[in-house]
Amino acid sequence: MSAKKVRPQAARYILTLALLTLLLTSCSTASAPGVSLTIDPGATEPKQVTSGVQLLVLMTVLSLAPTILILATSFTRIVIVLSMVRSAIGTPSIPPNQVLIGLSLLLTFFIMAPIYKQIDETAIQPYLNEQIDQDTAWKLTQKPIREFMFKQTRPKDIQLFIDLGKEAQPATLDDIATVTLFPAFVISELRTAFTMGFVLYIPFLIIDLVVSSILLSMGMMMLPPSLVSLPFKLLLFVMVDGWYLLARSLVLSFTGS
Repeated sequence: MSAKKVRPQAARYILTLALLTLLLTSCSTASAPGVSLTIDPGATEPKQVTSGVQLLVLMTVLSLAPTILILATSFTRIVIVLSMVRSAIGTPSIPPNQVLIGLSLLLTFFIMAPIYKQIDETAIQPYLNEQIDQDTAWKLTQKPIREFMFKQTRPKDIQLFIDLGKEAQPATLDDIATVTLFPAFVISELRTAFTMGFVLYIPFLIIDLVVSSILLSMGMMMLPPSLVSLPFKLLLFVMVDGWYLLARSLVLSFTGS
């Protein structure tokens, strides 16, 4: 594959990450402090963006992308639920953290793929093909991300940050600033993750209680109950096809289908 074919594709992914980063670090749709894609006065095409601005955007993406990936996507809910299930089973190091985070990332990419596709079709490609200007691409990039966050955020949490920020009551969802939506989305995700984790914790807790009662009745007080209950919890998890049910439940909790 020639270098000419690789560079446009790489630039396309960098531009997508840059737009997503700038979206979630902006305080409102009207004014966004921080870094913005600035084209030289004499430049009229995306390819004419100066190398200095490209480097600045790349550094911004590299520094903020991990935070955005963790807090502005489905990653937070997924990794918390998987971690709680691992603790409920009683194997704090199995699966290892690398496997758990890797699985969370894969599920996150799967869930967020339609949103990226929509951004690519409506904003990135038209902008690269010079069909729309930078401001229009910016507005079209915001829409899918904000729609995703609104679907997963409770109105109560949004109202909380509107009141804390002493903002005027919005007439429409478009009037809600990203700086208000972002933290509301995060605490809604934390609540949902802990709720799912609690429900998944109950079956394993019951096994621990039953095993402890049996050992106590047999007078085996020196034998750790967790040592005996662990095989039964693993057997239960395998018999119900736990990983299949976990992945299905997590994905459906976002897609709702």
